[in-house]
Amino acid sequence: MEVTDDKRLAKEDRKRLQIEHAPKISRRAKLVKLADKLYNLRDLNRTAPVGWSETRVHEYFEWAANVVAGLRGVNRALEDKLDALFAERGVSK
Repeated sequence: MEVTDDKRLAKEDRKRLQIEHAPKISRRAKLVKLADKLYNLRDLNRTAPVGWSETRVHEYFEWAANVVAGLRGVNRALEDKLDALFAERGVSK
């Protein structure tokens, strides 16, 4: 439940809540979120979904960096891999 978005909420609210809740969730939930963000960002870095502009991709990376900021301190290896993706995309952490 800690890592599941409430799909009844608007997309922007769900995204905002991920940022707000990230620092407050359990260590195990943070590990799941870090791994999920890494998988999603690697996939997005390879190929953007149809209809996504470069601006939208960049905005997603920026949002993800804000979520990851609240998850830090539980797994250096995952965080380093995410940091490399952020650096590649020119997104500050």
